[in-house]
Amino acid sequence: MIGQRRKLSETLSHTGQCLEDSKAQMIYLIDTDIIIYSLRNDPTVHFNFKKYKAIPKAVSVVTYGELVYGARKSRLMQKNIAVIRRLAEIFPILDVTPSVMDTFGELKALLERQGNRIDEMDLLIASTALCHNMILVTNNEKHFSRIEGLALENWAESS
Repeated sequence: MIGQRRKLSETLSHTGQCLEDSKAQMIYLIDTDIIIYSLRNDPTVHFNFKKYKAIPKAVSVVTYGELVYGARKSRLMQKNIAVIRRLAEIFPILDVTPSVMDTFGELKALLERQGNRIDEMDLLIASTALCHNMILVTNNEKHFSRIEGLALENWAESS
């Protein structure tokens, strides 16, 4: 995993409020699948982590939970838990705040009215990215592209 621990205090609100300034510094929110690809030494994902090493990155607490769940059910549980704990030292973990939940509620209601359903964990990750004006890095573009206004990048595909 390529990464450096970064403080996001200058770009993320500590009050739990969503960022309104569209001129905020570019920040990546790394989705669960991209973390897993990196842990499996995917060369394209590693290339992109290196390419964008100077850009701050974070992980949603939802992604952290999904990774812990996967580690707990794996054959190498202790080793994988240690890897996940190390990730939490490298990347800031963003909590689900009331503002993220407001975004989640709005999105879920809108998507249901449109006849689109998205897994609630993924919707929480997307809401975190939207709330904090972040670019979501995922290989699940088909799924997340249904969310209007969500900036996406796929680091698992070659450019």
